[in-house]
Amino acid sequence: MTPKEPTTFLFQNGRLIDPAHGRDGAFDLLVQDGKVARVGKNIPVPTGAEVIDARGLIVAPGLIDIHVHLREPGHEGAETIATGSRAAAAGGVTSVVAMPNTNPPIDDVSGIRFLLRRAAETAIVRVWPSGAITLGRAGEKLAEIGAMAGAGAVAVTDDGNSVPDTQLLRRALDYAKMFDITVIEHSEDKSLMADGVMNEGPLATRLGHKGIPRQAECIAAGRNIALAELTGAHIHLTHISTRETVELVRQAKKKGLRVTADCTPHHFTLTEDAILAHGTNAKMNPPLRAEADRRALIDGLADGTIDCIVTDHAPHSRASKEQEFLAAPFGVTGLETLLPLVVTQLIEPGHLSWPEALRRLTANPAKVLGLPVGDLAEGSPADVVLIDPSQEVTIGEFVSKSKNSPFVGQTLRGVARLTMVEGRVVYRRAVPRAAAVS
Repeated sequence: MTPKEPTTFLFQNGRLIDPAHGRDGAFDLLVQDGKVARVGKNIPVPTGAEVIDARGLIVAPGLIDIHVHLREPGHEGAETIATGSRAAAAGGVTSVVAMPNTNPPIDDVSGIRFLLRRAAETAIVRVWPSGAITLGRAGEKLAEIGAMAGAGAVAVTDDGNSVPDTQLLRRALDYAKMFDITVIEHSEDKSLMADGVMNEGPLATRLGHKGIPRQAECIAAGRNIALAELTGAHIHLTHISTRETVELVRQAKKKGLRVTADCTPHHFTLTEDAILAHGTNAKMNPPLRAEADRRALIDGLADGTIDCIVTDHAPHSRASKEQEFLAAPFGVTGLETLLPLVVTQLIEPGHLSWPEALRRLTANPAKVLGLPVGDLAEGSPADVVLIDPSQEVTIGEFVSKSKNSPFVGQTLRGVARLTMVEGRVVYRRAVPRAAAVS
C-alpha cells in the first residue's frame, strides 16, 4: 500500500525571503492544507509533517512568469500546457500567464475556458490565461475584453503583434480600464520592422541580414505610454529591449502614469553578437541589441524602472530552428534557465540583491496583473520554491519539449531544489529531508 503523501511541511534552517512583506531572515515556514500556516522561529514539528532541512538554501514564494508561450492549441509539437507546466516547475516557477497567440488565437470566452480546462486537466503549476486584444490578433476589430475578463483572463494582449491602429488601442484601453484588466503591449512599429530579422547595425550589414531598428520599439512604446496618459488605463510594456524604451518608462513613472514594464534574461545577458555563436537560437523578437542596451536594462531593473523579469518562453521544434536564419522563427525557451540567469547575471555581480531580484519575480508580477499569489503571508496559498543559490548547473537537458536556447553548454549557478504549488510538491531535486514525525 502506497503511503499517503504528507499535507504538512515544515521548512527549517533556511533563509526565508518574502519581498511582498519585507521579510528576509532565518525563519521556519509551516505549510498545512495547501496554505502558509505560520512563519516564525523554532516552530514545533507537527505530527506527520515532512521536515525539509533548508540549511544553506533560500525559501521564497514560487516564481511568477507573466509571459509564457505554451503553444496549445495548435502547436503541440513544440510545447503543451502539460510539458510547459513541468518545465516551469523545474525552474521554480509556480504561476505562468499563457499568451494567446495560439492556433486558433485565444480571443473569446470559449478560448479562455479551453485553456483553463486543459490546465486543470494537465498542468502541475498555475496557468493564468490572457486573451487577445483584437479578433484573430489581426489588429482590426476588438475582441470581447469584458467577457474574457469575466471568464478568467488576467490580461489582454496581441503579443507577437503590436496593435497598429492607435484609435483601436485607445478603445481597448478604455474597455480594459472599465473591466480592471491590464493591457500587455508588444511595442513594435511593424512598418519600421518590415522583414527585419536582427538588430539593425553594422553586424546585420556584415551578415547580409535586414535589420530591425531600435526605433521600431521606442516609437511604439512612446505611443503606448501617451495612450496610458490619455485614458488613465494600465498598460504593461513587455520584453522591452532598448535604452530609449527604458528611459521612456522611467519618465512615465516619474509622471505617475499607470505604466509598468518587463524584460527577459536573454536581453539583459546577451547582445546581438550572440548570433555569431548561436545562430537561429539567438534569433528573437525583439532582437538582441547592443551592449549599451543590455546595460540599460540592468540599470532599469536596479532602479525599479523595470518591474518584472519574464522569460518570453517561446519553444520551437528543432527542425524549425535548423532552417537558414531568414526562415527560422523568432524565439527562445526560458522557463528552465530563468533562475540561474538571474542568479549568475544579476545577483552575483551585485546588480540586484536577493530580495530585489525575487521582488521582480514574485510580488511585482503578482501586483502588475492582480494575481492572488506571490507572497508567504499566513493564510496565503503555499506556492513555494526552495532555491540553492550556489549549486552549479550546466544547461543541456530540458523538461520542455523544445531545446532552442543560446545557453546550452553554459555553466550557471542557482537552481530550484523543490517547487510546491498550493502545498503540493510538484518538483524535487535531491532536497535534504528528514523522515516524517510519528
